[in-house]
Amino acid sequence: MSATTDLPSTPTEVRRRAEEHLQALVGSPDAALREDQWTAIEALAVARRRALVVQRTGWGKSAVYFVATLLLREQGAGPTVIVSPLLALMRNQIEAAQRAGIRAVTINSTNLEQWEETHRAINAGEVDVLLVSPERLNNPGFRDEVLPRLAATCGLLVVDEAHCISDWGHDFRPDYRRIRTLLGELPDGIPVLATTATANTRVTTDVSEQMGSDTLVLRGSLDRESLRLGVVRLRTAQQRLAWLADHLAEQPGSGIVYCLTVAATQEVADYLRSRGHEVAAYSGQTETTERQALEGALIRGEVKALVATSALGMGFDAKLGFVVNLGAPGSPVSYYQQVGRAGRGVDPDPGATVVLLPAIEDRDIWAYFGSLAFPAEEQVRQTLEVLASEGRALSTANLETHVELSRTRLEQMLKVLDVDGAVRRVRGGWEATGRPWSYDAERYARVREAREREQQAMLDYLSTDACRMRYLREQLDDPDAVDCGRCDNCGGLTLDATVSQAAVSEAEERLGRPGVVVDARKMWPSGLSSLGIGLSGKIKAGASEGRAVARLTDLGHGQALRELFRDSTPDGPVPTGLVRAVVEVLGDWRPRVDGIVVVESERRGALTADFADGLSRYLKKPVLGRYAIVDPDVAPGQGAMNSAQRVAAVGRRYSLSLDEDVAGLSVLLVDDQVVTGWTMTRAAHALRDAGAAAVLPLALATQS
Repeated sequence: MSATTDLPSTPTEVRRRAEEHLQALVGSPDAALREDQWTAIEALAVARRRALVVQRTGWGKSAVYFVATLLLREQGAGPTVIVSPLLALMRNQIEAAQRAGIRAVTINSTNLEQWEETHRAINAGEVDVLLVSPERLNNPGFRDEVLPRLAATCGLLVVDEAHCISDWGHDFRPDYRRIRTLLGELPDGIPVLATTATANTRVTTDVSEQMGSDTLVLRGSLDRESLRLGVVRLRTAQQRLAWLADHLAEQPGSGIVYCLTVAATQEVADYLRSRGHEVAAYSGQTETTERQALEGALIRGEVKALVATSALGMGFDAKLGFVVNLGAPGSPVSYYQQVGRAGRGVDPDPGATVVLLPAIEDRDIWAYFGSLAFPAEEQVRQTLEVLASEGRALSTANLETHVELSRTRLEQMLKVLDVDGAVRRVRGGWEATGRPWSYDAERYARVREAREREQQAMLDYLSTDACRMRYLREQLDDPDAVDCGRCDNCGGLTLDATVSQAAVSEAEERLGRPGVVVDARKMWPSGLSSLGIGLSGKIKAGASEGRAVARLTDLGHGQALRELFRDSTPDGPVPTGLVRAVVEVLGDWRPRVDGIVVVESERRGALTADFADGLSRYLKKPVLGRYAIVDPDVAPGQGAMNSAQRVAAVGRRYSLSLDEDVAGLSVLLVDDQVVTGWTMTRAAHALRDAGAAAVLPLALATQS
C-alpha cells in the first residue's frame, strides 16, 4: 500500500480518515470510533507513542491496530508486525484485514512452505501486516536474519495477548519474553501497541514497565453487558454430561463447550453426537486443515458447538451465543478470557449464556499443570554445566539424556534461560553463553503462591452468592466493578439443573464403557548411545497394540483410577468395579493369549499380583514369569521426565525372569498403569528377544 499524496493534516481530518478505514474494515458505512479507540489510534498513528490497551473482549482492539496500520502506511511507514499466540485469531484477522484492503500474511508453524514467498513479499514492500507466532521470535534463522530487518523497517509493532509477557499473567509464555529484547532494538519513533483483555493491576504494571516509562496505559471497564453468567453444580460426571445433552439445544445460537483435557473433548463430543447434537472436538492436536474447517463451521452456525480445549481462540468476527465450561479453569482470569469468546456482537437482550459445570477432579488437573512450573535450581544448573562442558551446540534430544526433565519442560526452561542470556538457541540446538546467571527462587515461589491463590479464588467463584460478573471484574482489579443484574446470583439468569434419567443412563453407559488403546512405541529415543545403551532407530521387535481400562483424566473410570493410584490409597487387590471393567475390555478386544507376564511394582505389588492372578483364572492361562525388579536402588518412575533417561532407568531396574519358555507364544504383558510407555516397551523387547511371537500390553490405567 503506497503513501497517498493527499494526507490528512489536522486531528479532525485524521479522525475522519480513520473512521473511513473502520467502515471498510467492518463493512458498515455507519461505523464510528469510540473516544477510547480514537485515543489509542491517535497515540500510535499521530504521536508515534507506545500504548498498552487493557480492554474487554469485543471492545475492538484489533480495529485499533488495523486502522492505525492504514494511517501509518498512508504516511509511508513500513509494515505492521503483529505477534499473536492464537493461530485461529490470526486467521480471523487476516480475513478481516483483507476486507479493508490490507495485505496481511502470517508466519507460523503451520505454513512452513509459504515462508520463503512471504519473506520475498516483505522485502518487496508488498505486505502491510505480518502476523507471527511468538515462537518465531527465537527461531535462529528468523531471529538473526528476518527480525533485525523487520525491527528496522516496521511501521508498527503490535503485541496481542500481552499478558503472556508477564510471568504474573495467567498464560505466561517464555517466547514472549523475547519481545522485551525486540522493544529495545526498535528505532526511535516506531509506535508499539500491546493489547490484552485479561490483565490485573500487577500484570498491567509489569507489562507497561517492560514497554517503557512513557507508555500510555488505556484501561477500560471489563464488564461484558451481553454475558449472563451462571453455575450448575452436579455431583457426578454422568450428571454433568446428561445436563449437556438435555440443555445444549436450549442455548442460544452456536457456541463452545470447553474441557480441561484433550481426552475429554473427544469423549464429550462422541457422547453429544450420540444424543443427536451437531458438535465436533477441537484441540491443539487437531490437524490444521480440520481446525480451519471447524472454525468456519462454528462462525457460520453450521455446528451447535465445538467441544474444545483452550486451544480454541476466536477473533472479533465470531458471534457466539454461549460458552459452557465442563470443568473449571485454574483461575478467574483464565475463566474470564474463555467466557469472553461468547457475546461478541450479540444484543445484550437476551445476550449470551455462560454456564460453568465444575467437577471435583478439576483440582487434580490443576495440580498436573502446576507440576510443569520452572524446574528446581539443581536441574537448571545441571543443564548449564552440560552445555558448558560440551562447548558446542546440543539438541534438546541430546540434552534429555543428561537432564531428567520432560522435553516440554526442558524446552520451556531453555527459552527462559535464553532470554536471561545464559544460553543461546542456534542452528543445531542450544549453547551456553558463559554469562553469569542467578536462580530467582524468591520470584518463582511468589509466582507459585500467586497460582495457588488464583485456584482458591476460582473455588470461591463457584460458591459465591454475590454477583458473578462483579467477582470476575474485581479479580482483574476493575475499579468500576458493580453488580451486573444479569447473572444467576443477581436474578437475571435462571438455569435448570434437572437432568433426565434417560440422559443419565446413557451417560453412565458411555462413561462406563472401558477400553483405551495403548499404542506401541515405534522408535527408540535418540542419544541412547551416550548412555551406553545399544538401541537406536526403529523398534523392530516390540509390543503390539494394547489396552488400558481408561485414562487417568477420563470422566468415567478415570475417577475410580485416580482414587486407586492416590498416594494415600493403600496397596491391595483390584477393586470389584475395575475387575468388571477389565473383563469388558477383554470381551471387546478379544486378544489371543497363551500366557501372562506381570511387571513387578514396588508400590503396588499386591495390586499387580492380584491383577495377574485374576487374569490367569479368568483366561485360564498360566503366569509365565515376571519383569522383575533387580535393582531397587533405581527409584520407581526414575527418568520419567524424558525418554532416554527413562529407557536407561528401566533397563537398570528390571530384568526378565521367566518360569516357562515363551518361544512362539502370544504373551499378555500386565502392568498397573502406563506412564511413559517405556517399561512396557523394554519388557516387550525382552520377551521378543526370548522368542515370544507377540506381546500384548494390558494396564488398568494410562496417563495419556
